[in-house]
Order: sequence, then C-alpha cells, then structure tokens
Amino acid sequence: MTADTTNAAPDPSAPHEIELLSFRVEDHEYSVDIMSVREIRGWTRTTSLPHSPSYVRGVINLRGTVLPVIDLAMRLGMDPTEPDDRNVIIVIDVDGRTLGLRVDAVSDILTLPTEKLRSPPEIAADENQTFLRALTIIDERMVRVLDLSSIMPDIGEVAA
Repeated sequence: MTADTTNAAPDPSAPHEIELLSFRVEDHEYSVDIMSVREIRGWTRTTSLPHSPSYVRGVINLRGTVLPVIDLAMRLGMDPTEPDDRNVIIVIDVDGRTLGLRVDAVSDILTLPTEKLRSPPEIAADENQTFLRALTIIDERMVRVLDLSSIMPDIGEVAA
C-alpha cells in the first residue's frame, strides 16, 4: 500500500534528508529530530516538584542547571512505570527551553529522505494532544516522529 503524496511544490530551501534519534517507550518506537538533542544520559533519580503535572518526573541537576524531566510514557498516555537503571534521559532543546525525556532505551540514529515522512492521521480526540509530527516506515517498523513543541509542558506548568 502506498501513501498519498501532496501536490505542493517542493521547497528548494528545505533539506532533502533528516536525521532522527530513535528510541523505545514500552513496545513503541519513537524518534525526534537529532538537531533538538543536546545529550543522552543514564537515568538519574529526580527531585519531585509540588503541583507539577503527573507526567513531570521532577528535576535533576545538569551541570548546575535545574532540568525538568518528563516521563514520555506518561505524557503519551501510557501507564506509569517506575524508572530503572536501563532507562535514559534524552536532553532536548526546543524553542530555547531545555528539558529531559525519560525513555526506555535509545535505539538508533536514522537518516532518511524527507519524502519518506508521512502526516499522521487526524483521529485524536484533542488536536492539541496528538504529539506526532510524522510517521515513517523503516524495515517494516512504524516509527513515530514526535512534535517536541507539543510534548513540552506549558511554561506555567513546570518551574524550569
């Protein structure tokens, strides 16, 4: 089955390839634009913040900076689990804000043509909670590309 392509003229200034960092959350494979990734670090116990959203695990000290850590499984509506030593924190920067994403494991760095990215279906009950920018199929695996700006909590939700 082939996906529909748009008839829009290609943007000559747009890059023709994208690099993605792929990772696992439960049994699902997700990815983010590697240009948003600042570092990948092992799991570090967090300090909780009162009155923060349930998906905010807390904060860690990252070389003198207080870094909020989002439990990506909880943010995506999955059941909460206790972090363990195999989990990692992907430190990302989006729109000048830095935060950590707790994921189960980092998988790979993927380089693929931008035309392989497909828009996700518009079936979410709340359009503000879709969290997906695109979908792609790599070696028979469906990889979801996250829209990091929608993953970020509102500025008033977390003291950063």
